[in-house]
Amino acid sequence: MAANIYYPILILLLFVVEEIYFLIAKRCHIIDRPIERSSHHKPTICGGGIIFWVSVLFYLSMNAGQWGEYGLFFVALTLIGGISFIDDVREVGMLPRLFIHFASLGLLLAQWGLTESAPWWYMLIVIVFGTGTINAYNFMDGVNGMTAGYSAVILVLLAYINEYALPEPFVEEGLLHSVMLAVLVFSYYNFRNHPRCFAGDVGAVSIAFIIIFLLGKLILQTGNYTYLTFLTVYGVDSVLTIVHRIILHENIAQPHRMHLYQMLANEGGWKHTSVSALYATLQAVIGVGLLAIPTAWGYYYFTIVLTVLCIAYVILVRKYFPLQKLK
Repeated sequence: MAANIYYPILILLLFVVEEIYFLIAKRCHIIDRPIERSSHHKPTICGGGIIFWVSVLFYLSMNAGQWGEYGLFFVALTLIGGISFIDDVREVGMLPRLFIHFASLGLLLAQWGLTESAPWWYMLIVIVFGTGTINAYNFMDGVNGMTAGYSAVILVLLAYINEYALPEPFVEEGLLHSVMLAVLVFSYYNFRNHPRCFAGDVGAVSIAFIIIFLLGKLILQTGNYTYLTFLTVYGVDSVLTIVHRIILHENIAQPHRMHLYQMLANEGGWKHTSVSALYATLQAVIGVGLLAIPTAWGYYYFTIVLTVLCIAYVILVRKYFPLQKLK
């Protein structure tokens, strides 16, 4: 299908699916209701990020020849998105969720061809890193526009690399553009002061899985691990929050409001959209910086970025955490 027909149809489809989903979600009470540790204050439809999966399904349906290249990836995305959607509807235990996460990442390894060529310890590292990244991405989905804005930045950076920075693309541009459009449509409903929906686990986990797949393909094609710099803002907030909670002898498996972005929104009084814009803009600047420097400087740049972000995190948490303890 020609691009001038494909993309308008996809956009229309995504809006229609989202509106139909809202009707179903209201009828089935798939609603995120505020609790003590929530950063929002009104009941809001949960699971609007289901259109990320829909965008991939539509692309493969319109490009049947791509199933060999992306079939295992789609099966894995369906598994991990499915268990996440069930978790949005009713709570799923940690063990079943982890099992599906590991199985989905195993299928991803097979799609990348690593099950036939990579040593077991390398695949183990990928699975552990992938699981941590998926969960960190899910943890960061707490204020309006966060998942949409941050994901859009990463996808735009990947699209630039795919089209301009490599001798040959690392992924079909139609797949990448389809997911980008899904994120933009979701942003229309979510990146606002009074969102109509949240991504939910199905959205946050699905887009995280898609980004892991794309980054993995890029790294395997180029051998350049500094592209992980595209995840540093989320990574620093997630990892240092866990360290902070361990220092405070808290149960890291329990819900909390100790991520820096939560402190900015709750204790700092920032608008949710402002916090999300800050994270997205910061990651955009960092990503563009990586693309602007010589490749040989990449690992030095990565180290400097991590150091600066860690220092900024400590300074801001020291400012806002005492306010949280007083509440």
